[in-house]
Amino acid sequence: MLNDTLNADALPDFFLRDPERGLPEWRVEPAPVAYPDAVAFMDQRVEAIQKGEAPELIWLIEHPPLYTAGVSAKREDLLTPDRFEVFESARGGQFTYHGPGQRVVYVMLDLNRRTKDIRAFVKALETWVIDTLWRFNVEGHIREGRVGVWVERRDRGVTPPPEDKIAAIGIKLRRWVSFHGISLNVEPDLSHFTGIVPCGISEHGVTSLVDLGLPVTMDEADYALRASFMEIFGPVAPASQRRGEENNLTVG
Repeated sequence: MLNDTLNADALPDFFLRDPERGLPEWRVEPAPVAYPDAVAFMDQRVEAIQKGEAPELIWLIEHPPLYTAGVSAKREDLLTPDRFEVFESARGGQFTYHGPGQRVVYVMLDLNRRTKDIRAFVKALETWVIDTLWRFNVEGHIREGRVGVWVERRDRGVTPPPEDKIAAIGIKLRRWVSFHGISLNVEPDLSHFTGIVPCGISEHGVTSLVDLGLPVTMDEADYALRASFMEIFGPVAPASQRRGEENNLTVG
């Protein structure tokens, strides 16, 4: 699947160089996680990864409806400040919406054990999203000057076709361990995006897999994300769906 859309030589190898030390954990949270709890957990987990006390983690969650302001956010892009709670975020980027029906994936990988190249890592994350979409016969695009993954709306019968954003990417690294990550619109309430200028881009819209006419469930999206992740970043440990204390880290 990956080779159908991208040249495999375009990316460096992001597989673990030392898998014998342990594979990344793939964890799916069964209930929404409050944003402050998620940030606190990421901070703890990143520190534990740095110390070699916990494995890498790919953490799939949903949030209650909220807006986050990345380090480049402009206050005027928050159009309805009283609509949902707004949180400052250490990730790159501008304003983003998170809420039910959107799969947020927090990516905590140790690039010291993989490839220490920030630009290539972001491209690998983009490739991961694009390949995930391709599994549903959706063609995702990266556009110069526009962060995230975009789809052409050829269904609207306009030439050239307008483009809508279907996934956001915002990452941060601390001593070469990543945190924050990606968000993929599966079936969120798209009207919730109207309270912000998403990522500072007002001339394009927002879409989702369901909005494109694909009755994709969250479980199906998770399966595709996992399969595509393993093509780009290598194998993962068996999926976990428990919530609570693990490796001396607590969520909620």
